[in-house]
Amino acid sequence: MAFGRLEDYGHSWAPIFDDQPTGSVGCIAVAPTDPNIIYVGSGEGLQRPDLSVGDGIYKSTDAGKTWTHLGLRDGQQIPQIAVDPRDANKILVAVAGHPYAANEERGIFRSSDGGKTFEKVLYKDENVGGADVLFDPKNPDIAYASLWEARQGPWENGTWNGPGGGIFKSTDNGKTWQQLSGGLPAGIIQSNLAIAPSNPNRLMASVAVQGAVNLYRSDDAGNTWEIITKDPRPAGRIGGGDLCVPRFDPKNPEVVIVASTVSWKSVDGGKTWNAFRVRPGRRRLSKCLDQS
Repeated sequence: MAFGRLEDYGHSWAPIFDDQPTGSVGCIAVAPTDPNIIYVGSGEGLQRPDLSVGDGIYKSTDAGKTWTHLGLRDGQQIPQIAVDPRDANKILVAVAGHPYAANEERGIFRSSDGGKTFEKVLYKDENVGGADVLFDPKNPDIAYASLWEARQGPWENGTWNGPGGGIFKSTDNGKTWQQLSGGLPAGIIQSNLAIAPSNPNRLMASVAVQGAVNLYRSDDAGNTWEIITKDPRPAGRIGGGDLCVPRFDPKNPEVVIVASTVSWKSVDGGKTWNAFRVRPGRRRLSKCLDQS
């Protein structure tokens, strides 16, 4: 998988990563303090039967003209990178690990020197990988992360999901972590996180446990959580990339969008939802659902 840079508001694109020796890209992170600094995590970062692994993390300091390989080569799948909004040298990396086998280079890694060295700061065991990580945009001493226990089988749709995941919080810039509970279910398999830029005390998480998926919201920086909607549609499905990814409007914490097989929008903080963008072939079904 390649990606490119645009300079005309998206009308045309120029590839900037094609020459790198990796088969796919899991995430891209641009430093808020310097847009010339770009971090790229290779590997799709999803536990799915149709996946392509990568070979670690890359960095550019000239807006993608040249690239340096930094490390985490054995992580194979890197779904998320968070850059400290005060310091482009401080990053947190969620590493999913080998999709078909156990390995120790998985979990959440931290670098304070621009990726020259990495420290494993959140780790359970060789079967539980990192799924998501993000900084509080107003106070980056606070960070959140999620872990995901999953494995692919050697045949189509052969998967193993375990209860070793969870949602975690750091109050020292990612050096140490505490698992959150306060209304969250036990035995979390997978979760995707979002933080409202205009009100960082408000968080949202799509959470999968065995047999159930729900959207949870916290209004006190993760201390307590509640299922925010009875509508099962926006939460997505258990397994791989079908669990929805929530994102807040940067100016209005009441406006939330989740992306999955169908994209949904809420204007009341996640209580009610309407579909506004669907994949080909699903538009008529979504309209029917909205009218039900």
